[in-house]
Amino acid sequence: QVQLVESGGGSVQVGGSLRLSCLASADIYKDNCLGWFRQVPGEQREGVAQVHTGGGPPQYPMSVRGRFTISHDNAKNTIYLQMNSLQPEDSGTYFCAADTERVGGVLFGCPTKAIDFGAWGQGTQVTVSS
Repeated sequence: QVQLVESGGGSVQVGGSLRLSCLASADIYKDNCLGWFRQVPGEQREGVAQVHTGGGPPQYPMSVRGRFTISHDNAKNTIYLQMNSLQPEDSGTYFCAADTERVGGVLFGCPTKAIDFGAWGQGTQVTVSS
């Protein structure tokens, strides 16, 4: 059964840090693209980080580059998102997602759009206050 379970959200002040975790079922974790997306009400889900668990560099949009770090632990089927220097615009619901159609790969990288990810976690809330 495909499953993604996020944890680690919460409330922090501007400049603070949070670490999100996502435990994935083995069938979608191994040698696959997984990513983190965030969403605020009324807007589309925005990709903030993607990584291929079989190798290859992580991917970030300019809005979070240098502040967010995605990592993975193959022994635990888990990906992480370390978020530093958080700003109010980072607030939202954060989702873990997996590329179930395996569109991405180590050589060409992972997809970055939500439409290319077929499995999603339930989401975890991040609130950054000033």
